[in-house]
Amino acid sequence: MSSTASPLAPKNVPAMPVIAGVRLATAEAGIRYKNRTDVLLAIMDKGTAVAGVFTKSKCPSAPVEWCRAKLKGGKARALVVNSGNANAFTGKTGRGSTALTAKIAAKAVGCSESEIFLASTGVIGEPLDATKFDGVLERLAETTEAGDYLAAAKAIMTTDTFPKVATATVKLGKAKVTINGMAKGAGMIAPDMATMLSFIFTDAPIAPAALQALLKAGVEDTFNAVTIDGDTSTSDTLLAFATGAAAEHGAPKISRASDPRLKSFVKAFNQVLANLSEQVARDGEGARKLVEITVEGAKTKASARKIAMSIANSPLVKTAIAGEDANWGRVVMAVGKAGEPADRDKLSISFNGIRVAKSGARDPSYDEAQVSEAMKAPEIAIKVSLGLGKGRDRVLTCDLTKEYVAINGDYRS
Repeated sequence: MSSTASPLAPKNVPAMPVIAGVRLATAEAGIRYKNRTDVLLAIMDKGTAVAGVFTKSKCPSAPVEWCRAKLKGGKARALVVNSGNANAFTGKTGRGSTALTAKIAAKAVGCSESEIFLASTGVIGEPLDATKFDGVLERLAETTEAGDYLAAAKAIMTTDTFPKVATATVKLGKAKVTINGMAKGAGMIAPDMATMLSFIFTDAPIAPAALQALLKAGVEDTFNAVTIDGDTSTSDTLLAFATGAAAEHGAPKISRASDPRLKSFVKAFNQVLANLSEQVARDGEGARKLVEITVEGAKTKASARKIAMSIANSPLVKTAIAGEDANWGRVVMAVGKAGEPADRDKLSISFNGIRVAKSGARDPSYDEAQVSEAMKAPEIAIKVSLGLGKGRDRVLTCDLTKEYVAINGDYRS
């Protein structure tokens, strides 16, 4: 966790309202860091629905395996998150740590271990000493309060430079419902059906199956459309909790994701996901520029996504942006290597609205001074037009700086 926030950090942090049925608390457990909070306990009221999506990594962490198994029950009473140790690639010891953590949490909260959800972030390959939670979770259970989401987001940070929170309020039936979210992530980020760590809370009365469908659909154009370095984490976890408390104020109980009464809720839900995922891109390790890459005119949306990701994950493209160089040749390279339909002689490219290449060659009106000035902006928009069809997609990334190397060169030391 850096003491200096990214220059791309949001200028304003939203006031996070209370959500009925959710209480939070944080503490210093000494997992890895000193003199900072590193464990979060969230307690939800009985009957809270849970949904989740997780990394597709073939080397998932022990907490990911735990959550996948418990998700089948559809109900949650507590969430325990620690930073500093990912409890990944820890074998039998790691599985024992998750079981012990859940046992301690269940006793502290007064519920079944099957209603405990876990997430860990930090160093891979180091055993997690779950005995450090003994006593800590009991104290946290006694001190949970209805609201400090910012403190909760700070407790789960690793190399993040700022806590990431987002909120939205919307009508569901006759009632006002709230959606609060938090996330952490700055490196090892190329989500695949999930995100780094992110947790969404709402008081809407939504059944587990419906919530799962909303979450699965919502990540596709938000968290799954963000990449920092092309590396999918072993620990990616996104959990959503719906307490249902708004039913007391007239919100209808929702059992199907296709329920037309959910239209406004879904829009707000996806806005929270989009806000959090953009904050992750803004906090990319060492980032100085937020980069939006749009690919249009592809054969299909899926093809546009693959090409956009090829550009976004290219070290050559990302270092050119760090150097404020509109090097369209590197973009051409990334398009060509993506393995998707492309025609060199139909290709057009623009940086921040200035077309630099057209029909497979440098644009006749290209002005080096104009483009160089545009590349000094903190936000860079790259648009690629393929001229082959109607497929279009957009992804977010950041530049690649010397600081990224410095952070990851001594991450364990």
